[in-house]
Amino acid sequence: MDVSLWALFVSAFVSSTLLPGNSEIVLVAMLKAGGATPGAAVAVATLGNTLGGLTTYAIGRLLPSRIPESKAVARVRRFGAAALLLSWLPFVGDALCAAAGWLRLNVAACALAMAAGKAARYVVVAQAVAML
Repeated sequence: MDVSLWALFVSAFVSSTLLPGNSEIVLVAMLKAGGATPGAAVAVATLGNTLGGLTTYAIGRLLPSRIPESKAVARVRRFGAAALLLSWLPFVGDALCAAAGWLRLNVAACALAMAAGKAARYVVVAQAVAML
């Protein structure tokens, strides 16, 4: 894999954990520079961001069962794995992923919902770059 794709993967992974990051900027810069095809860039960013979200899910599984319920937990309890379609949102997305882990939702369903939401966001960003 090209070095720029690795950089995008790392940026997307870090952006989806509790650490700060902004993979959209890296994606835009990479597409503008012609560092990879849009399809490859979107796929790599989606994979990295989804694995980062699953890391936050795993952290949520490690949290003690006796913590006060948050708004994120209430939303994930209400909507299930489908709530993770919004896992790409800043701040809220991390909380949703951790809540899903804390609630011990099915990891496969969570991964699919995360990947779908994150992929949709990256496709929109790539399309916007293509239109500029």
